[in-house]
Amino acid sequence: MNGDPCLLSATELRGLIAAKKISPVEIVRAVLARAEALQPELNCFITLCGDEAMAQARAAERKVMAGEPLGLLHGIPVTVKDIVNTKGVKTTFGAVPYKDNVPSEDAVAVARLRSEGAILIGKTTTPEFGSKCLTDSPLFGRTRNAWDACRSSGGSSGGAAVAIASGIAPLAIATDGGGSTRIPAACNGVVGLKQSNGIIPHSQALDVFGNQTYVTPTTRTVADTALMMQAMAGEDACDPWSIGVPVPDFIGTAAPRGDLRGQRILYCLTPPGRPVSVEVAANFRASLDRLAGLGAELEEFSGEGFDIEPIWRAINHTVWRTRFAKLAAEHKDVLSEAFLKQLALATEVSGVDYQEAMFARTALFRHVQSLLARGHLLAMPTLTRTALPIGQDLFGTIEIDGRHFDSVRPHWFPWTMPFNMTGHPAVSLPSGFGRDGLPIGLQLVGRFRADAGLLRVSALFEASSDLLSRWPA
Repeated sequence: MNGDPCLLSATELRGLIAAKKISPVEIVRAVLARAEALQPELNCFITLCGDEAMAQARAAERKVMAGEPLGLLHGIPVTVKDIVNTKGVKTTFGAVPYKDNVPSEDAVAVARLRSEGAILIGKTTTPEFGSKCLTDSPLFGRTRNAWDACRSSGGSSGGAAVAIASGIAPLAIATDGGGSTRIPAACNGVVGLKQSNGIIPHSQALDVFGNQTYVTPTTRTVADTALMMQAMAGEDACDPWSIGVPVPDFIGTAAPRGDLRGQRILYCLTPPGRPVSVEVAANFRASLDRLAGLGAELEEFSGEGFDIEPIWRAINHTVWRTRFAKLAAEHKDVLSEAFLKQLALATEVSGVDYQEAMFARTALFRHVQSLLARGHLLAMPTLTRTALPIGQDLFGTIEIDGRHFDSVRPHWFPWTMPFNMTGHPAVSLPSGFGRDGLPIGLQLVGRFRADAGLLRVSALFEASSDLLSRWPA
């Protein structure tokens, strides 16, 4: 095969491997070389698994040459965010106290990719325990945006998105507790899906009943997201929400066939009172025009009731405080100020506050259900502006078109947190670029557990532009 295998999608590599036109050894060797070359600049890995990956690639090559049956992802490189357990490979949670932690078993999502033949090449960066929308930690420093080293990668799955955007590997396992897959996907111009609750079992969730975090796919293309979903989805006894949920044909459904006639998409630019940059607003209008050009019927909806960051925070930070208060007391000298400050804020949340937030979560779910009874999907910008400066402080101000606002979460990603709480599938898709040369993302939200249908619409939207031809310099 001519050309760089790092620039091919997993879907393309899968076909070439099956046809014996490229070897898993060639692919993994190229990917590891690219990772080692770009790591000093991008800093998107905590651990690289070079020797292990090459050994697995050689074994995968032998299976191909012997004509043995091949898994869905046979010989294809994957990265895993370093808060997702990998058997025998360090999983640090981005935190100094866990710098030598080696799990004894894989997370369910990881085990499923491995069983389909995927090859783990490394663990990608995360802030401590995935605790913020920026990817930095005292353990490893800062992860830089794939398009501009002076900008943040977003977070908390910043390393996953940067590795995908820069061609280091076509598939990445990420996580999403409030936007942690979709935020860096938008910042780096890749596809980031937070699937419906229960579609991919979460074997590390401590509260599976109240959980609002997800183990997710990140890829460059919608077809590759469908590949990952096909491999990772399906019930497991560890996660009650996964039990009895059927696995649809993600790969077949996500093909960009037909059009969007008969699909009603409800759209909203921003919740009332929240800012959005002029260029994000213009890009959003252009994205709506593309959807209308595909045949979709568009209808605006009110963003009233979606300004829910305090509710999300009451639930999320209470979970963090319960999990990490003892750790913080024992290791505060090696944990970041931002992480410790978030734990401290949780002390202000009472048991009554937490339960009221859970009641509000139910009300939000019912509100979204009522909207999706009127329309098939929701559309909104993923973020209110492009990637933040590399030195952005979570507790600092955020600048949008020369105006400064006092809190990053509700002003930068008001639209991602709601769907962690409701469980509806939400995907960030590349939709263009700002004047600063940085990617902009469109978020589409589907009906509950209608993930395959959401991917079909996403594939048609993706095919309506030539954005996939653009790579970071």
